[in-house]
Amino acid sequence: MSEIANISFKALAEKYGTPLVVYDEEKLRERLQAFTENFKSDSVKTDVIYASKAFSCKAMIQLIQEYGCCLDVVSGGELYTAYKAGFDCSKIFFHGNNKTPAEIRMALELGVGTIVIDNVMEAEELLRQIEGTDYQIRVFLRVNPGIEAHTHQYIVTAHVDSKFGISMLDEKEIAYVTDLFEGCDNTSFAGIHAHIGSQIFDGQAYVELVRKMFAFAAKMKKEYGVNIDSVNLGGGFAAYYTNADHPIPVDEVCAAILRTAEEENVKINHQIKRVCIEPGRSIVAEAGYNLYRVGYIKKTPNRLYAFVDGGMSDNIRPALYQAEYDAFIAGREDEEKHADYTIAGKCCESGDILIQSIALPEVHTGDILVMRTTGAYGYSMASHYNKLPLPAVVFVKDGEDRVVIERESYDHLISLEK
Repeated sequence: MSEIANISFKALAEKYGTPLVVYDEEKLRERLQAFTENFKSDSVKTDVIYASKAFSCKAMIQLIQEYGCCLDVVSGGELYTAYKAGFDCSKIFFHGNNKTPAEIRMALELGVGTIVIDNVMEAEELLRQIEGTDYQIRVFLRVNPGIEAHTHQYIVTAHVDSKFGISMLDEKEIAYVTDLFEGCDNTSFAGIHAHIGSQIFDGQAYVELVRKMFAFAAKMKKEYGVNIDSVNLGGGFAAYYTNADHPIPVDEVCAAILRTAEEENVKINHQIKRVCIEPGRSIVAEAGYNLYRVGYIKKTPNRLYAFVDGGMSDNIRPALYQAEYDAFIAGREDEEKHADYTIAGKCCESGDILIQSIALPEVHTGDILVMRTTGAYGYSMASHYNKLPLPAVVFVKDGEDRVVIERESYDHLISLEK
């Protein structure tokens, strides 16, 4: 794979410099179309909500709007980006376990459609701010279903001690929160939300989540009079990083979710009117590539290093999650593999290792190393550690390339300093 969208990786590296983040726009469009076409039901309304934390910039959000998706934001910064991109704020779901009073006020002022409440104190803060105003807003409540998906401990979000949501076992607390909103003229309590983790390969986890959420909605209505008519199942759909990964095809996971939802809805007399999902990683991950220029080569008694001009500053996932990636040398994909290399970044940390071991042809200074499947949680989690500027981000499609985020300069790095 020496090129992308009919443009060589080497040409992109020469034109824009490295490190460089490149997105195949056609792949982004294919994934958006796959979700929007497959997540449809004849018996319930459906929403595909893009989780912008995976990758957020104005160009990406405009693409999301083009496909009619809703948007999930978790901070004032993500909300402001969506607003400046011209996104319809009524289609935004504002998540987060610690929204500040200023962020809640911003959401109200910009006309955010739905706030997903995470805890009792946040519910009370929203009510304080909305009382006596003309604002109108829908409210979801994040619940913790206690389903533990088999992923890294840092990205499992629904175990009993998670920082997110109110446990389903705390039924009285959930009823208290919903009563607060039912008693407020400015708010309408719409539904419940859950998210069980990230990079989930087991479709049965979603089936169990649907069953548990629908049964919980019915129980809350019967025992507490709480009317829950919408269920947001979150995201976590897996992406392909290496040969060890076998993500569920979009059509299959959507079909499993909707089939189970329709079956469970019959059991509870069609109480649920809307079902939502929140794909993020599974839309952008495989469309993204990170390009690095190889610097020095170093051999130690047990390792052969190839150093690159980026690292944990633009992709912290290997250091944070022990995430694994595949890569190749641009223009030399068909050459015989010479040795196993450790791909190390330039940050001043021993843990700045992008790939622990990968078979490559003999690597030379100046080679362009292309890392696959970097479209999710790379740029969005990037830092300025060691005062490294953030890379440029480029979209490519049909032989054309365009910058969607400019490369940071040194002057920009210090622009806020006094």
